Amino acid sequence: MSDTKVSPSSSERGLEKEETGSIELDERRQVPLYNAHVDVSGVDERKLLRKIDIALIPWLSLLYLLSFLDRTSIGNAKLYNMTVDLHMTDTQYLLTLTIFFFSYAIFEVPSNIFLKRLRPSIWLSVLMLLWGVMMTLQGVVHNFGGLMGMRWMLGVFEAGLFPGVNYYLSCWYKRSEFGIRAAVFFTAASVSGAFGGLLAAAISNMKGVGGKPAWAWIFILEGLATVLAGIASFWIIQDFPDTAKFLTEAERTVVIRRLQGDDQFSAAGEKLRMKYILKSFADWKTWLGMIVYTGCDGPLYAFSLFLPTIINQLGMRPCSIFRVSIVITLNKPGFKATPANLLTVPVYVFAGLVTCIVAYFSDRIGHRAYFNIGFLCLGAAGYIILISSRKPALSYFAVYLATCGIYPVIPNTIAWVSNNVEGSYKRSVTLAMVIGFGNINGAVSSNVYRARDKPWYTLGHGLVLMYIGLGITSSILMLFLLKRENARRERGERDEIIGKDSTEGNEKNGRFETVADAKREKGDEWSGYRYTL
Repeated sequence: MSDTKVSPSSSERGLEKEETGSIELDERRQVPLYNAHVDVSGVDERKLLRKIDIALIPWLSLLYLLSFLDRTSIGNAKLYNMTVDLHMTDTQYLLTLTIFFFSYAIFEVPSNIFLKRLRPSIWLSVLMLLWGVMMTLQGVVHNFGGLMGMRWMLGVFEAGLFPGVNYYLSCWYKRSEFGIRAAVFFTAASVSGAFGGLLAAAISNMKGVGGKPAWAWIFILEGLATVLAGIASFWIIQDFPDTAKFLTEAERTVVIRRLQGDDQFSAAGEKLRMKYILKSFADWKTWLGMIVYTGCDGPLYAFSLFLPTIINQLGMRPCSIFRVSIVITLNKPGFKATPANLLTVPVYVFAGLVTCIVAYFSDRIGHRAYFNIGFLCLGAAGYIILISSRKPALSYFAVYLATCGIYPVIPNTIAWVSNNVEGSYKRSVTLAMVIGFGNINGAVSSNVYRARDKPWYTLGHGLVLMYIGLGITSSILMLFLLKRENARRERGERDEIIGKDSTEGNEKNGRFETVADAKREKGDEWSGYRYTL
């Protein structure tokens, strides 16, 4: 059974449920029914979910594919002599990777607040249009300073997409439905890895066109594609459930009622109050969630930025797809970049499949912590092999294990954190803080694969293994603390006093006129809220 099911607090025991159409709703006397005047009997919930999925997921996934492609394509561009043409040292190249993560992390929290205050169709589209321009301009820089400036601005405008879309999706789906949607959206990152290698290999044939090298065309063409997608997004991205134009009034009502039935009481709307934002900063789950996310997000950037280089240094190339062996070793010097890019494709395809499978079962079973711990352990095994192996074929196999400790854990962690935060503004800030802190560690992981450590990169693999160990430890701690808090609520230790004349409950937990007031004021601290383990 899923842990997202909510047991009633003492103030709600004895109250019954009724069914309205195909949607089961809590008809508690203290909780007003959203849009009580609207007849929803004609709305089929499954068809409505499919309609929402089709309207939201494909396009948002495409946007993230472009986003991840734009930020990591510098790894592919490096293989086509970017650093040579710009007269950059290895240290300067690492700095161009690092500077992106600082601006990316800094602007995530304010961007999420703007997203809530403004329409997603406007805010996300503007961000995408602007980062597409920055990406395109990377193809016309002439020196290290110009590339640094463009990478900083790319981080500024990309900052709002990933935390913003995850928060946005959490406003549409129940807690037990969010994981698979977050995973499908995130899988665009692994697809971009596979697609990026193929695309870079294809674009490299434009070397010399217009007097520009292959690496410049990688930036220019991918950036222009992002600009076009950003313009189209003004008409394609939908707004929040209570105002979405592609739904009827009855459908909007059903969406919000089912979210409120899942104890997302703020789904009907919430006014911006500073205390909701401050609650996020004061919540221990925010800070521990930041550590959990760091355990998988730090390795993500090291993996995505350096996978082509690592494979290149191992000296491997694709074999015929009809042969049993996937790779062979080349002993001769002068190994080219294109085979290395092509060998990244099956790794990212595998990562995408594992990510979606984990999310599906995590939603069904509900114990997200156990999936985190188990797959982080698989990832740790992969990096232990990478550290100890001196055989290219074995190291290439270990790369597949390493993906298990990175890709499926990221959306699972985001879903886990989101599931345990109620209040729309609080959740927007919490997700941005968690994701932002994880991303700032990209500044560290982008500097650990040094050229002098090739071809085995023992230092880089060792530090990534440290990150994974941090993820395992913090996930275990989070699980323990959430279990303990749920047990306290089951025992009634967190019960509020509901009603002026009531004596049931504890004064220190607050006194409220109605359960609705308690939910609105306390969010996930409300005694009837149960945390997802």
